[in-house]
Amino acid sequence: MRHSGPQQARGHVVALFLIGLAATALVVGAGMLPETVLTVRRFAGFERRRVAAWTGVEVPEAYAALTGTVVERLRGAAEDPGTLRDLRWVGAQMVYGIVLFCVAVVLWVPAIVVDGLWCGVLGRTPLVLPVLTRVADLECAWSRALLTPSPQARLARRVEQLTETRAGAVAAHGAELRRIERDLHDGTQASLVSLSMRIGLARRAYDTDPVTGRALLDEAQTQAEEALTELRHVVRGIHPPVLTDRGLEGAVRALAASSGLDVDVSADGTDDGTRAPAAVEAAAYFVVAEALTNAAKHSGAERASVTLTRTPRLVRVRIRDEGRGGADEVLTGTGTDPEQPRGTGLIGIRRRVAALDGTVRVTSPAGGPTDIEVELPCAW
Repeated sequence: MRHSGPQQARGHVVALFLIGLAATALVVGAGMLPETVLTVRRFAGFERRRVAAWTGVEVPEAYAALTGTVVERLRGAAEDPGTLRDLRWVGAQMVYGIVLFCVAVVLWVPAIVVDGLWCGVLGRTPLVLPVLTRVADLECAWSRALLTPSPQARLARRVEQLTETRAGAVAAHGAELRRIERDLHDGTQASLVSLSMRIGLARRAYDTDPVTGRALLDEAQTQAEEALTELRHVVRGIHPPVLTDRGLEGAVRALAASSGLDVDVSADGTDDGTRAPAAVEAAAYFVVAEALTNAAKHSGAERASVTLTRTPRLVRVRIRDEGRGGADEVLTGTGTDPEQPRGTGLIGIRRRVAALDGTVRVTSPAGGPTDIEVELPCAW
């Protein structure tokens, strides 16, 4: 029964591919080739997921993106090594897939009769069913061999991914610099200019009207303290001192205490005093800060939880809130920065994490809860 679904899918693949080839033979139908290639890619992706579900080991994929004009898409589909690889798999499926399916059908009836009596009645070890399992293993092994990209293709795909993440990191860095510049210009600089003017007035007034001069000096002192507070706020936005002083767990607990939510913080494997690199700690800290800010502003939740986990190869951060869910990377948020798309901060989280070659998984169904899990590679 395991083979009926895949065999049906293979029949669809072959039929669609032949239809696509026939249409492509016509000049008018040449534009169907990229769509046919994309369709075959989807069926190959289904086969990869099926093999991964059976064996427990994922089958990687590496395809060139089919974008641009019709001519560019045609060229991309024709030059992509993945197209030839998928075509080879479709052709092979017409041979070994049908053969193994026939073998499975032939063995299925004896398996029911023999193993039903042998196992069900006599309680013995099955005889024929393990053969069916080996047939499935053989089919998965052949599919894996045919669908696994070459090292060169995987390297090319990896270069594309790194190019994308580098572009995202550059964009995030530029946005951060603009934010710092705006904070310094609109906040700290304005306060310092006002402070300088007030001190100048106090100096001129002190000889003729000491009371007014003293009052102006008092106001100048208050303004100086406000400017220092604003400057500390800017510095915390660059690299929080609490992160340097107390480490990631202590900094996250401080965030939780000031978030306005009832936040439960738990840590696993972080109690031996070993600290992650500063860039990893900073990324994890800002992920938690952004997620808790989003939860307080948009989710309507009263409670949240943060879990920090350290493994030999990475730092895992999980933030969960019991709010209304439905977190959207584009449609929600204030959108006060014209340089940034409107969003809940998830775009910023993804960019910051991608810059360190990490991963972000967001689960936020309507009605909640919202679950954000971030993994950051780390060498201890």
